[in-house]
Amino acid sequence: MENELYRQIIENYIQAYNNFETDRMLDHMHEQVLFVNISGGAVNLTTHGITELRNQAQSAKRLFSSRRQTVVSLRVNGNEAGVDIEFEGILAVDFPDGRKAGSEIKLKGKSIFKFDGDKIIELKDIS
Repeated sequence: MENELYRQIIENYIQAYNNFETDRMLDHMHEQVLFVNISGGAVNLTTHGITELRNQAQSAKRLFSSRRQTVVSLRVNGNEAGVDIEFEGILAVDFPDGRKAGSEIKLKGKSIFKFDGDKIIELKDIS
C-alpha cells in the first residue's frame, strides 16, 4: 500500500515540477522538509522547512523557459524511494558559467525521497 502511495506522490511531484506548479510540488512536503542538492559530489544547496523550499522553488522557476524530469526507474524500500532521473531544460537567463539563455541542458541524476507517513520529510537531488 505505502509502495503505491509513495510512487503516486513522487509522480505528482515530478509532474508539478515539470509544469512549474510550485504549490502542487509542495502538496506532500512535510513542514520540516530537508532539501539537499548535490552536484559533482558537492552540496551546493540546502533548505530547511517548507518555507525555504517554496522560496527556492519559486526562484528556480525563473532559470528555465522549459524543464522536464523523466523517471528512468523508481525503487521503494521502506520509507525511502530512489528515482533515476533524466533532466532536460532550456535556460531562460544567462548563467555565470557562460551558458546563455536559450541553451539546452541535459543531465542524468538521482533523487532520493524519504517519507514520514504520506509526507516527504527529506529530498536529495544528485547530479
